[in-house]
Amino acid sequence: MDLVTGAMASLGPKLLQLLQDEYKLQKGFRKQVEFLSVELESIHAALCKVADVPPDQLDEQVRIWAREVREASYDMEDILDTFLVRVEGREPSDPSRLKSAMNKMGSLFNKAKARRDIASAIEEIKKQLQEVAERHTRYRVDEILTNPIATTTAIDPRLAAMYKDVTQLIGIDKSMRDVISIVSSSQVYDVSVKKTVKMVSIVGVGGLGKTTLADRSYKQLKSQYDCGAFVSVGRNPDMVKVFKDILFDLDKYKYENIHNSGRGADLLIREIREFIENKRYFIVIDDIWEPESWETVKLVLVENDCGSGIITTTRNFEVAMEAGEVYKLQPLSYNDSKKLFYTRIFSGNGNCHSSHPDELLNKIIQKCDGLPLAIITMASLLVGKSLEEWSEVYNSIGFGNKGNRHVENTMKILSFSYYDLPSHLSAFPEDYVIDKDLLIWKWIAEGFVHENQGKGLFELGDCCVHDMILDLIRTLAREENFIDILDNIEGTLSISSVRRLAFQISTTSEHITHADRMDMSRVRSYIACRCDIRQWVLLASFKHIRVLALENCHYMEDCNLEHLGNLLHLRYLGLRGTNINELPKKIGNLKFLQTLDVIGTGIKELPEGIVLLTQLMCLFAESHRTRGPDGIGKLSSLEDLRIRHCSDGNSSVMRFVKELGSLRELRVLEATIDVMDQTMLRDLVESLRNLHKIRHLELSVEHDIDTDAVMWEEAGLELPQNLRHLSLLNIRFSKLPSSCINPSRLHILSYLHLRVATMDQEDLKLLGRLTELHCLNLSTESTLTVVRDFDAPDGFFPKLTWFRMAYSMVQFQRNQEESSISLHIWNGTDAMPFGSRRNDGCSGPCAVMPKLEVLTVGVFLRACKDGNGDCSNIGLGCLPSLHKVRVSIDCGRASAADVEEAVAALRNAADAHPNHLALQVHRRNGGDLVASTVKDTEAEGRMWFFEDH
Repeated sequence: MDLVTGAMASLGPKLLQLLQDEYKLQKGFRKQVEFLSVELESIHAALCKVADVPPDQLDEQVRIWAREVREASYDMEDILDTFLVRVEGREPSDPSRLKSAMNKMGSLFNKAKARRDIASAIEEIKKQLQEVAERHTRYRVDEILTNPIATTTAIDPRLAAMYKDVTQLIGIDKSMRDVISIVSSSQVYDVSVKKTVKMVSIVGVGGLGKTTLADRSYKQLKSQYDCGAFVSVGRNPDMVKVFKDILFDLDKYKYENIHNSGRGADLLIREIREFIENKRYFIVIDDIWEPESWETVKLVLVENDCGSGIITTTRNFEVAMEAGEVYKLQPLSYNDSKKLFYTRIFSGNGNCHSSHPDELLNKIIQKCDGLPLAIITMASLLVGKSLEEWSEVYNSIGFGNKGNRHVENTMKILSFSYYDLPSHLSAFPEDYVIDKDLLIWKWIAEGFVHENQGKGLFELGDCCVHDMILDLIRTLAREENFIDILDNIEGTLSISSVRRLAFQISTTSEHITHADRMDMSRVRSYIACRCDIRQWVLLASFKHIRVLALENCHYMEDCNLEHLGNLLHLRYLGLRGTNINELPKKIGNLKFLQTLDVIGTGIKELPEGIVLLTQLMCLFAESHRTRGPDGIGKLSSLEDLRIRHCSDGNSSVMRFVKELGSLRELRVLEATIDVMDQTMLRDLVESLRNLHKIRHLELSVEHDIDTDAVMWEEAGLELPQNLRHLSLLNIRFSKLPSSCINPSRLHILSYLHLRVATMDQEDLKLLGRLTELHCLNLSTESTLTVVRDFDAPDGFFPKLTWFRMAYSMVQFQRNQEESSISLHIWNGTDAMPFGSRRNDGCSGPCAVMPKLEVLTVGVFLRACKDGNGDCSNIGLGCLPSLHKVRVSIDCGRASAADVEEAVAALRNAADAHPNHLALQVHRRNGGDLVASTVKDTEAEGRMWFFEDH
């Protein structure tokens, strides 16, 4: 969308800003502003229609018009922003009364002049809008959009994979077995006799083979069902056609004329439901894009007791979560990738040929990264070429060779994913890990995301884009003049007007001369990743820059940042991972700055001017020993604060902790504090009471501190209902603060890191009722046991996938009466609560942690031996979803033979589990003990050893 609409979406609100009384526009100008706002809204609506048209159906005249409008929108926004910057003025930094008064007088003069200048600015915008409107009429945009051009081919290139001979499909066997097992096998956790509908959703990127996998699974199983259908939904689906396709597939004879009927959606839904109501049906819904599409399709799927099956495929993980058990389709392994590559190169012969160098082959396979579509495309480019030409082709890999049929089909398939991705991703180099939070803040700075859409900024994580998708993004972004990229391949910048610059080259110094000759006054975004910047370039010439990001760049310690304070349009300043040592004092001039990121820099102290940045929404300053400024409570717009506060005394910390309570817009707070006492803790609790919008809370102190849970409860602290992430590091509660961590209030809490001195079984039951909890890192000094019945109405940690109790020993035990499971937690000093009988596993339903995948526990080896316990009896078989176990063995007072015996027992338990668990062993207090040799090579591949003396 941003590739088409440019800055048009933000222009209307900015124009309306001029109608506020503070700008004192004359009556005639107010009417002009209102008129322009209506015109902009109309043009923006037309651009949105353009964005909705599939690219291969877009008329070239409309494409040109949209490009011209986008460029004009940037110019218009520059005009408006320049005016707003001048009216805002600069706050006087000198405390002297005389100088302050003089500055105010000068500011009043400048504002008066700026108001007069707005007349010419409005006229300029009006002139540009008139030109846009004239071209809109001349190009007949509305008429063309109503009747998009027909595509040269109506055949979806993905269909070819569905009609491949089975012998040509490589690496699909295991995925087929997995999917078929989910759909057709009896449900392990269903104790009733009813055969409920089995649903699985295959999720993965475009070109990974989702449709092929679903099609092969469908053909394998279809004969076992009464009826079946395989239909595709796609983007912007015609749901009436989808429903007709389902009926036709269900019974081709009965519904042979269904596509000629005029039935509406309601009648079709009723017809499908009546047809399958009492049948064992098998339906595949392929290529679902939006949750709304799934909600509509779901209306026809009857929940009967006949053992029916449903498979969906999607690129959208949100859809997959709603559409059944999620099956993440994995890329091909290296060996399968190589086999597929050679099969396509040598017409069915998948053997490797020694005449082709391994080094070049490895590069090609790595480029494809297990994506079957990419491998086939690469092979199509190389087939029939000599060895010398292979290197040439690899070095020019991309989408320039549009005459190749395979390349064109690949572009079409990948474009289905591309047009759901932002063009801004083209600014990042290959194999670069993109922090999603930082990316969102960049979008906000450029106006791609508006404040009312930024509600999900607490969702953390990183992402990578497949190399082939990145190639496509870069190709199309360059074609639309969205961004200019300077890397080791694209050695020069385009001569056209540059709006965005991305440097992805080892050093920028050799390109300074060329770039300096270009017009940089219109650059809105400058991003450099992993570059060597040995001197500062171009900074003073960036008149309208919004985003300046220098991420993980080297040799910047001598760069001069004095001009930073003059970049008055700047919204995003990122210096992450650079060795910049200080920020200029004039940074307080940047009144529009929204994001400041100095994580991983050499900056020891943030300048006092930071607190003047009243529009700052995001401050990242987690660098070691970085001292935050006094007065941080003035930054009332902050939504995301990640800071390591290094104090120069207790008074500094007390001010910082108290001022946190003034940041009422905070959604994310990650703070590490080097000094903390009980008084500061009370102030901290008081501040937390004011943070009603917090969704991600992570607090850490340098040194362990005990806190009375009663103090937290008596303070009346109620954590917000929208809290998803809670981590309190090195803060040890006397007992669980149950009124704060309340399952009836924390409905969506997903991550919890907590340290509690004393717990009982009621406390653990309370945590177990956190229904959305996925990750739990718990530390306690107590020994306790919780018993859960299989038929308990509420699950016990029903969605937990990651559980860590590194300093407690844990056992899951199926009880004698076979109707319940006991969860034991042992501190190593109390009487060992573990049962003595062998704990081979749980053949029935699981009452505790049914979705747990990763378990981290401790083993007190000597105490365990003294209590006649052993490591083979911890009940891993009671955890059906488990895949990885990490064990921290306390080797104190244990012999080397005891340690080896314990490791062997753990390995046997891991191997005996149906999922053949990966085992990771960490040894503590081991003295000079050394790891024994693991003889079983297969087991060795699933084990890791760590020593901690």
